Formats: sequence, C-alpha cells, structure tokens
Amino acid sequence: MKRIIYIAIIILTVSSCGNNGKYDAQGTFEATEVVVSSEAAGRILSFDVEEGMPVKAGIVVGKIDSLQLYLQHKQLSAQLSALLDSRPDTKAQVASLSEQIEKQKSELRRVKNMLNDGAATQKQYDDIEAHIRILKSQLSATLSTLNKSTATINNNAEALEAQMEALADRISKCSIISPIDGIVLVKYAEAGELATMGKPLMKIANLDKIYLRAYFTSNQLANLKLGDEVTVTADFGGTELYDYVGHITWISSESEFTPKTIQTEDSRANLVYAVKIAVENDGRLKIGLSGNVTL
Repeated sequence: MKRIIYIAIIILTVSSCGNNGKYDAQGTFEATEVVVSSEAAGRILSFDVEEGMPVKAGIVVGKIDSLQLYLQHKQLSAQLSALLDSRPDTKAQVASLSEQIEKQKSELRRVKNMLNDGAATQKQYDDIEAHIRILKSQLSATLSTLNKSTATINNNAEALEAQMEALADRISKCSIISPIDGIVLVKYAEAGELATMGKPLMKIANLDKIYLRAYFTSNQLANLKLGDEVTVTADFGGTELYDYVGHITWISSESEFTPKTIQTEDSRANLVYAVKIAVENDGRLKIGLSGNVTL
C-alpha cells in the first residue's frame, strides 16, 4: 500500500512541475542589465551597495570627491556677484544732465516770453536753445555708453552663470545613482578607490522583469506571433521543474546558427530564430537558469 502511495506522489509531482520531458524549445532566462559607470573623476568617498542588494531608481548609493569642483563653483559665484555689483546706475548717472535740460527748457520759456515783450534778445534765446541741444547730445552719448557697458557686463554675467551651471552639473554627477529599480549583480569598485570617467561601478538588473530567450526553427516560427501565451518550464536541476505562464514579446527578424547549448525539437536544424518570452518572476527565477517552452 505504501509503495502505491509513493508512486502516486511521484506521478503527481512530475505532472504538476514538468511537461513529461517533451518541449518545443529551450533557452536561458535573462534580464535587462544596466552597467552604471562613473560620470566623474575622483576618489570614491562612499559606495554603500553590496552584490545582491536591492536598489531604487534615483537613490544616491555613493559619492565621488567633488571638493575642487565645489571650490571652483564658489569662486565663480563670487566673481558673478562682483560683476553684477559693477553694473552702472544709469538713472543716477544721467540725473544731473536731465535736471540741467529741464532747467534750460524752463529758462527758454522764460526768455521767449521776455523776447515777445521786447525784454530779451534773439541771441539770448538762440544761445539757450543751442545749450539744450548740447546737453541732449551729451545725455544721448552718456546713455549709449552706459547701456553698452551694462550689456557687456550682462553678457559676461551670462557666461559666468553658464560656467556655474556646467560645474553644478559636474558636481551632481559625483553622486552615484541607480537609474532603475533592481538588484546589484556585480560591484566593480570600492570606497577609497580612484574613479575615472566611464569606469564601471556596478551592474544592476531588474529581476521582476525577466524573460526566457528561447530558439525556434523556421517551421515552428510560422505558428508564433507576438502576444502568444506559452508554457515556460524552469529547470532547477534534477526533478525541480516548475511551470510558468509566458508571453512572447519579441521575435528576431534574422536567423542565426543554433547555439551549442540549445536543443530544438529538430536538433538537425542549423538556423534558428531567437524569441523573448516574458515571465512573471515569483522570486525563484534567476539569470542564466535553463528553461523549456511548450507551445
């Protein structure tokens, strides 16, 4: 009786976890891997990640020394402040000329009235008129000079602001930030080491979005289309086989030679097509794990 129960358990286990050994394609599980490289040069002050650690997108996980960049930014800020303070006060500098012009205009009206009454001469009137023209010319020249000086200072200030923005961008790149939610697969650097521009620091992959890259023959390809639901069997070794629901998300448009580690239904096929099958990861699936597909 015990022997019968034992055999029944084995049959149930195989039927629920596998597919009786007959599959349409084989492949390995993959995930989109992102290599995070250094965007700045300097000593790594901190790098608080370890392999296998989960990281969140946008969260700072490390710092590269940015002291020299900060001091340059501070120097430019002081130069900008001094430059802006040197801008001429146009209104104050032309106030005297404007007052003189208004005073001469008032005098011109008074002399005109006196001229009408015969109490002043035409020469007096003409002299005041000429003086007003000279003052207006001086005012125009002064305004032109002041405006040009202000424009030059403003342009120089914009150039300094652009340099400050560039430095601020370089300072921000001294922070090591994960671009995606995922798991740290490999850590290439440690705190205290010298980072150079473009040096790989860590490799991350989002294991929640995992897929099986399987290979199908041209005959099988005729029955495949994007969005199709298939059964993916993960092979954990021995009798550890688990079935997952998968959906075809990508089909290669070009054939390739069958990889040596892959077996297709027709093992004699030399050319196969790669297909990506998205699978919802329950936490057991790992990159590099073997998998089989049943259509």
